[in-house]
Amino acid sequence: MAEAVLDEQMIAAMKEKVGVDLRIDHSTNNREVTRSSILKFAAGIGDTNPLWLDDDHARSSGYGAPVAPCSWIICCFSGLQFGWPGLGSFHSQSDIRFLRPILRGDELTPTCTYEGFTGPRASSFARQTVTDHFLNRYRNQRDELVAEIRWDVINFERQTARKSGGSGGGITLPHPWSPDELAQVEAQVLAERPRGADPRWWDDVQVGDELDVLTKGPIGMTDEIAFVSSGGAPIPRLAAHRASLEQYSKHPAWAFRDPTTSALEPIYAVHYNQHAARAMGVAMQYDVGFQRQCWHVHLLTDWIGDDGWVKRASAQYRSFVYLSDVVRLGGHVTAKYIDDEGEAVVDIATTAMNQRGQDVMPGTATVALPKRNAGETPVTRRMVERSR
Repeated sequence: MAEAVLDEQMIAAMKEKVGVDLRIDHSTNNREVTRSSILKFAAGIGDTNPLWLDDDHARSSGYGAPVAPCSWIICCFSGLQFGWPGLGSFHSQSDIRFLRPILRGDELTPTCTYEGFTGPRASSFARQTVTDHFLNRYRNQRDELVAEIRWDVINFERQTARKSGGSGGGITLPHPWSPDELAQVEAQVLAERPRGADPRWWDDVQVGDELDVLTKGPIGMTDEIAFVSSGGAPIPRLAAHRASLEQYSKHPAWAFRDPTTSALEPIYAVHYNQHAARAMGVAMQYDVGFQRQCWHVHLLTDWIGDDGWVKRASAQYRSFVYLSDVVRLGGHVTAKYIDDEGEAVVDIATTAMNQRGQDVMPGTATVALPKRNAGETPVTRRMVERSR
């Protein structure tokens, strides 16, 4: 991989790009909301909720039609490689506002604006870093704003990251699971269920209530490939043979040559290729930031049930989730109130604990829940607004 040192010339060049609406066609995947794209995306994040998978179930819900998870926007467009040539980068946090339902047959148009950067800042990991700030917006065929994401990327010098020993921190990788431990993890995963059609009434929720745990892992290569192939986050879109070689010929910084196979691989392969991960200064392949955010949203949609709505979900990506790790997502209610839009909502603090006891994704969320005798649910309210 090309390597560079952060310098004043690079910083000056990036300052000139602040406020630019970026060209993202090469990183845009699913735009049409088809049955296939919904099924692939749900499978790619491990979400078996019948609201997304079963047409009859969806039609009997407040949506009245086949519907996609609100996080489906990620398989439309998530992010892209931009600027800072020769530096490594990690997606560090996201803040998503979900505004309107995504129904089968919709077509989304994404945009991405570069809002600038902060830094350089001193770093124990890689001497110094700069943090980019981006804004994604998604509009449907009716020109309605469906969702928007503010997300940050930390950029760093790869060579200084490697000299610092990467991010293994003395832990054993891959994690050594016993057969009994694996059986317990898999039994827990198979026992987890979404709330579904049974309403979670706002009236019954109390501050301090715990969310149902959602388990992911042990994370394997196929988990990463399933997310990528769903459209989850190729930067740029994954391609093969002549199609990929033409891309890499135009954009050499998008790829590196694998020393084992001699094939050109995308920089994005850090999530499933050991050589790529080590060249990035990381001990082992690791998960995708937006993939982890989709797990966060999955936790919330499972808990709120078919009639609830995720209004906002924010998360920070702390530490790496390496292949072989297990992550247990959970949370608790921190507040309950009627918001400025007149909706019955609760605020939630979330965690994502790995087997080492680290919270790899502290987060927050605001969700709207159905209220008894309200005459409408958060879902039917949004469907009425859509019909106007």
